[in-house]
Amino acid sequence: MSDAPVTDLSTEIARRRTFAIISHPDAGKTTLTERILRAGGAIQLAGNVRAKGERRRTRSDWMSIERDRGISVVSSVMTFEYGGCIFNLLDTPGHEDFSEDTYRTLTAVDSAVMVIDAAKGIEDRTRKLFEICRLRDIPIVTFINKMDREAQDPFALLDEIASSLALDTAPATWPVGRAAKFVGTYDILSKKLHTQEELAPTDPRMEQLAEELELAEGALPEFDRESFDAGHLTPVFFGSAMKEIGVTDLLDALVAFGPSPRSQVAETRTVKADEPGMTALVFKIQANMDPNHRDRIAFARICSGKLERGMRLRHTRTGKSFAVHTPQFFFARDRQLAEEAFAGDVVGIPNHGTLRIGDTLTENEDLKFTGVPHFAPEILRRVRLDDAMKAKKLKQALTQLAEEGVVQLFKPQDGAQPIVGVVGTLQLDVLQARLKAEYGVAIGFDNTPFSLARWVTGPREKIETFAQVNRSAMADDLDDDPVFLATSSFMMRRTQEQNPDISFHDIKQIGLEIK
Repeated sequence: MSDAPVTDLSTEIARRRTFAIISHPDAGKTTLTERILRAGGAIQLAGNVRAKGERRRTRSDWMSIERDRGISVVSSVMTFEYGGCIFNLLDTPGHEDFSEDTYRTLTAVDSAVMVIDAAKGIEDRTRKLFEICRLRDIPIVTFINKMDREAQDPFALLDEIASSLALDTAPATWPVGRAAKFVGTYDILSKKLHTQEELAPTDPRMEQLAEELELAEGALPEFDRESFDAGHLTPVFFGSAMKEIGVTDLLDALVAFGPSPRSQVAETRTVKADEPGMTALVFKIQANMDPNHRDRIAFARICSGKLERGMRLRHTRTGKSFAVHTPQFFFARDRQLAEEAFAGDVVGIPNHGTLRIGDTLTENEDLKFTGVPHFAPEILRRVRLDDAMKAKKLKQALTQLAEEGVVQLFKPQDGAQPIVGVVGTLQLDVLQARLKAEYGVAIGFDNTPFSLARWVTGPREKIETFAQVNRSAMADDLDDDPVFLATSSFMMRRTQEQNPDISFHDIKQIGLEIK
């Protein structure tokens, strides 16, 4: 730990802003991310997932499959400075097939920006992601996007958020004009007008603004910092990411009242961000970000204290210590060496498989952070390898990609071909594409008789007896924990009834121990 005074440590931590952007697909999440980065001075040309040519080259979507399909399939980390604050922006996959990656990413943030399509309002994926944030009491800032197109009435949108999500709404800005005549916003908190052109007081848009503001201020709640921090109220911003309207409003608000790093819950105690001892949680693994070097990066959220390049850390899962020689800050796939990092920062730690999702790093304390789960997959497929000469390479590749969280890997105890588990079929496409592009291994998928996977816990001798009787339906996961594969929900219920001494779980807390 550095000898820097605690006051300096507290000051540095207080200016960290670590947030994720969540939305339903096509609400404009990635476009907003690009505009935020540009507004923050981080990039000169903002990309757009629907654009063509050079403007298609979004910085946060760096995988070829993301650029080809115009979707985000991995969480990107981008660190930049704006308004005296250090921002760590985590761009999460919008597609529901990658919900587990999104859930893990949300364990590493202190707030979230919820992007809503002004025409469509609250959509299914938005609602599900919001519920994840609510479970963690994560404060939400709402950005209603695409106000430059035909949109619902602002009051109707606010009412939908309040009624659908049971969340108080306090408009922080208000739109000036609608659709093609949308030219900017009025900042309710600072009483300032931000428009792209001068408007006379007699302009119909200004007259409409005055009428609506009077109604909004009388009928809607005012922004309350305490209620926002508790996750009960969301400040609402209107804008157009495409036209870069309202983006600086959002950034300025995150500087002004965005939550600084929060305390993190561990098994034995709660860790406060401004504690002098350094602690960190590994929430994401990314392999082959640089295909030329076959690198493997563990993304760690600094939970307390200060990380310095070269310091030795304790890996609490193994009990071993190692030196962090090259911690890195990331900007999508670009990176720079991090000489120091503070609570709230997200750093990349190069490693060769020693670090896994859910691992805790400390200076010396035996500590384990909680809340990083695996969810039972909804689709199971057996991997088919056409070239038997590449079996060893396939095994290595599947292990690395499973450690990364691309899929879940189950190794049948009867020696059959490995089975992969996913939430949605798009994950299978990503696995196939990455195996081909990054490892030179072509695979296919075969159906299996299994439809459910459940982790098994209980007395060891009971589990061993159960596994012998059900050998063809038993597998080991990546951590060699036993998994029962059921052919149907009926068979699962019947198995549970016949084995009352054993428990079957559809959620596995990372680090689960079989007793």
